[in-house]
Amino acid sequence: MEPEDDRVTVVVATRNRQDDLLASLPRHRAPVILVDNASTDASPDAVAAARPDAAVIRLPRNLGAMARTVGVEAATTPFVAFADDDSWWASGALREAARTLAAHPRLGLVCARILVGPEERTDPISAAMARSPLPRDPRLPGEPLLGFVACAAMVRRSAFLAVGGFDPVVRFPGEEERLALDLAAAGWAMSYLDDVVVHHHPSPSRHSPDRRRRGIARAATLSALMRLPWRDAVGEIRRVAAMSPSHRAGVLHGLREAPAALRRRRPVPADVMALRALLAPW
Repeated sequence: MEPEDDRVTVVVATRNRQDDLLASLPRHRAPVILVDNASTDASPDAVAAARPDAAVIRLPRNLGAMARTVGVEAATTPFVAFADDDSWWASGALREAARTLAAHPRLGLVCARILVGPEERTDPISAAMARSPLPRDPRLPGEPLLGFVACAAMVRRSAFLAVGGFDPVVRFPGEEERLALDLAAAGWAMSYLDDVVVHHHPSPSRHSPDRRRRGIARAATLSALMRLPWRDAVGEIRRVAAMSPSHRAGVLHGLREAPAALRRRRPVPADVMALRALLAPW
């Protein structure tokens, strides 16, 4: 498939999803860097055979979301689009997202609308982003964001790497929050683009909802410890723990890993916290 835009690379991080990869990889309309998180199902070999033009990076251990950072470091294009092993950017989407980033140097990231499954339902997260309560900058396209969904995001490579990319503490899922806060703290804008589309066909081998809730709560706990002022961090951790027994278990998991988060603690400035406060009732 011909690349849509020579300014874009697609980075896919994966682990033990060979069937999903073989279905999604032919749909990517850009050079692909596949970063394999120590799969045990021969995924890298299968990808190398099915799409020999893809660059395959085999990690010796599972780094979680940080595998995407490895992929971005290996890319040479100014813009990098993320995809999961069960997602891909729609026809024309990579070109439009790259055009938007190129035209607006203050944008560090754009997030596309996600259509879920063969029925192409708009993901509720996308619907929420379209109603963003954050103040708009008339000089920038789309709706302003202070968060994103990784598989629907295209980043400016220089901005992503300048703030450290995805880190080894949060891992996956819920890895987006810390990165979004750091981009905002560094002065980068983020926008939701409703007319740019990503397809997501959730893998049947995805984690159970209960396990995902625990993972999200763990990530929220670690992100709060890393980036929120102490009073806000404590309030966020309490709020998440009160959501369900699964969330409470995830918070406890995160607190056990608190030393790693605290070594990277760097609270975001007041202006970013003010934006975050606007999202509280949303």
